[in-house]
Formats: sequence, C-alpha cells, structure tokens
Amino acid sequence: GPRNTKGSSENIPLLESDQLDVALVAGEPSYEAFMGIGRAPTKLKILTAMYSSPGMFVVRADSPYKTIRDLVGQPVAFGARGPGLPLLSWYVLDGIGLKQDEDFKSIYLDRAGDGPAMVQDGRAAALWGAGVGWPGFAAMAQGPGGARFIAPDAGEIARIRARHTFLKPLTVPANSYPNQPAAIDSVGSWSFVLARESLPDDTAYRLARTLHGAEAALCRKLPQACETTAANTVAAAPNAALIHPGVMKYFRE
Repeated sequence: GPRNTKGSSENIPLLESDQLDVALVAGEPSYEAFMGIGRAPTKLKILTAMYSSPGMFVVRADSPYKTIRDLVGQPVAFGARGPGLPLLSWYVLDGIGLKQDEDFKSIYLDRAGDGPAMVQDGRAAALWGAGVGWPGFAAMAQGPGGARFIAPDAGEIARIRARHTFLKPLTVPANSYPNQPAAIDSVGSWSFVLARESLPDDTAYRLARTLHGAEAALCRKLPQACETTAANTVAAAPNAALIHPGVMKYFRE
C-alpha cells in the first residue's frame, strides 16, 4: 500500500533496503545517487520519468531585477532546506560560475509556502522554484502587483549544460501562469519513479504496460502526467542502462 515519507532523501534508502517497491525521487537526488556523488552509486532502476522541473526565479513585477546576475548580493529564498529545489538551483548557479551561499544572501524556508509572502513584502528579492503549476509561482503571479520570471539566458543555458550534462533544456509554455504571455526557456531535471533493484522484470513490465497504456487518460486528469511518456523516460534517463530491464522489454515491443 501507499506510504507517506519525507520525500526523495528518505525514499532512496527505503528502496535500497527493499522496504519500498517503487517511489518518487526528484531529479538531482536521483542523479547524485546514480553517479555516486557523496555516496556509493545506487543500483536502483528507473521505472518512468514523471514530469520535468524547469527552474527559474520569480520577482515582483515592479522589481528592478531582469537577469540572474542582477540578483547577486540580494536575499533570495531557495526553498525548503534539503534535496530538491535548493539542489537544482545549486547546479544551475554553479553552471554559470555562481555560488548559492556566497554570491546571494540565501534563505532556506522552514515551510515552502512562506516564500511568496517574503518576496511580496520585500524580505526577499526573489524566490527560486521549478515546474509548471508550481504553487509558489502561482501565488506570486496571482498576488498583488503580479510577478515576473527570471531564467538563464541562451548563453547561460549553454554554459550550464556543458558543465552539468544531466540538466535538460526545458520550456515553461506560455500562459502556464497568470500574466505570463511568452514561453520561458530554462534548464531543469526530470523527477523519476524509481524501483528497487530486486523488483522482478515481469512486474516492472506490467507496470510500464499499464502506465503507458493509460497515458491519454492520465494526461486529461493531471497536466504534469502529460509528460509521463515512454519517449520522455528514455530521453530523461542519464543512460538507458539505468532503466529497469522489464520496462526496456516493454519499450522494445
């Protein structure tokens, strides 16, 4: 049955100790586990890519900030401490030669929902977040005075991708948020459903067949689920060997 956990940082060891069959894990913790950054490389396998998280900053519409460099030296809310949003920003900023905790007055939130109010009342110049339909961005865009988004420019995106190849070019479609008439190009990662290494091939095969057979129906119910496709899973995986063999069998068929 389903189990509530503290998220990616708890889900990885639970999967590795066979206490969970499958679990959602954010892109950066997945990447660090696969690559053995700060730990031994994991033997967990990808069941599917779930949804992409293009990262960007949001500022008040009347603020003077137009680029990421404009935010240097300013107080910036990077989200709740832990793996996930602050880890994505660390990689994005590192890619353009900036250090999150030295070049900015970094703020880590006890409650993720506190970010928009801090930007609206001036305690923070910007809030970092990611994705389409992200509540913090929606709250800012709908709030008094409205909001503007700041993402890496084309040159910065090229630098980030050269340094951190697991980050993908991603676009926030126009009108994803109120008063956001143009699409926003950025970079980000894919969240994955990971499976324990010992999950039998036929179980993984049946899960993939059921999931991808229901793609259209899922997409109608949940906008993020429109991204949960076989093609996106292959594109998002750092390499195809990390996808569960049972899932690969389904894809080949």
